Amino acid sequence: MMKALIKTLILSLVFVNASVWAGSASPTDNQHDTETLTGFAKNVEKYAASQGAQAFIIGRVGRPEKDLPKGVAFTHAAIAIYSSIELENGETIKGYAIHNLYQKQEKKHRSSLVTDYPIDFFWGVDALKAGIIIPTVELQAKLIDAIATGKNKDVHNPKYSVLSNPFDGRYQNCTEHTLDVINAAIYGTTEQAQLKANAKAYFKPQRIRTNPVKLLLGSIFLDDVKLKDHQGKVKTATFTSIGKYLQSNQLLAKAVILDEQGNSKDLL
Repeated sequence: MMKALIKTLILSLVFVNASVWAGSASPTDNQHDTETLTGFAKNVEKYAASQGAQAFIIGRVGRPEKDLPKGVAFTHAAIAIYSSIELENGETIKGYAIHNLYQKQEKKHRSSLVTDYPIDFFWGVDALKAGIIIPTVELQAKLIDAIATGKNKDVHNPKYSVLSNPFDGRYQNCTEHTLDVINAAIYGTTEQAQLKANAKAYFKPQRIRTNPVKLLLGSIFLDDVKLKDHQGKVKTATFTSIGKYLQSNQLLAKAVILDEQGNSKDLL
């Protein structure tokens, strides 16, 4: 009885810390008026289309911003591709299909690849705020080809950790998967060792500043918090660090944050 109570108390201490990364889970309950959310999703599509984006990196805020670690602006990242979309009535329209890695609800330490659409992507978000990273035209074409040829599936590692090390292949989260797809497109390979070597040479991950005791307890009691792939300070790929990576290698056309009213401001 006492042992179970202690475990419950420990879990309550680490859960909030770990849950800020659960934006990699598929959205569930909507926290906003459906009409407002639909309008916001359409504004995201309209903005991307106005920039001529055929492919871009999209981010969302899945948890209260006050709970996010310092320097972390978005909890989930994926790749949006302008596509032909078949509706339930059989009609085909043009729009953005979003290619995600989602953490499984029933098995937190595992993930799957899911394609959804802007309204689904933002369903359940805490804040109506979107991150939009538009690569150069050349890289957009390579991303489209990478998705079309299944490279996103080839680089998928279903072993999920919210704080996966982007230089280590043991685990993967949504942002690391996004980075792996980007690098597969850039370098024309899905070979894991090569992708990790290239990432280590050119990508700068973001240090996650959080309570080390809570982090250690989380790695013991929570299935989706792993530290085995880290040595020393915990660093992971984030939406913003991906933007900086593209910018530093002249692969970025535009990176913005779009608010509820459709106003944009620079991300970097």
